[in-house]
Amino acid sequence: MSLGIVHYNDPVLRKKGEKIAVFDKELALFADLMINAMHEAHGIGLAAQQVGRAIQMCVVDLREAEAEFEWILDGKKLPLGVFMPMVLVNPKLTVAKRTPTHSTEEGCLSFPEIRGDVERATAVTAKFQDTSGLPHVLECTGLFARCLLHEVDHLNGVLFIDRMEKAVRASIEESIKELAKRTKAGKAAAQP
Repeated sequence: MSLGIVHYNDPVLRKKGEKIAVFDKELALFADLMINAMHEAHGIGLAAQQVGRAIQMCVVDLREAEAEFEWILDGKKLPLGVFMPMVLVNPKLTVAKRTPTHSTEEGCLSFPEIRGDVERATAVTAKFQDTSGLPHVLECTGLFARCLLHEVDHLNGVLFIDRMEKAVRASIEESIKELAKRTKAGKAAAQP
């Protein structure tokens, strides 16, 4: 079974995810399906809302990313291959005061071929659980931090277009409207 990625303006993308309380085989299977969907779409991150479920879970895989970034997971500098792809359940992010921000181009699997600059913090700390319910702490910078901020926004119903400056958003507005029309038409065609 393959999960389909929903596109803007599907209402599930605006739903805040429910906190996960049950850590069972079904959750682990869903996480595996999300990882497969992310890889099939050539993405580096995917939130549950993007595959139609409003729950607090996202997946990330930066093993093939060319950008530089740092990380410490549970107090250790482990090789990426040891813990990626990773699943973050019920993640909570914190950005330290006076953390610098950086604006760079982002894309999103729910907005195919639409990209725009977004300003985000350059470092973040994430507290989360894995699919067994075990707690973890991750400190990361650069693309890793940006990816987590993007995915956790999804878990709260916030989209990357919401974070864009007005001029950037205006420059892609026609593409966004066209995507919303295609999404609506696709949903109408799928109705029996």
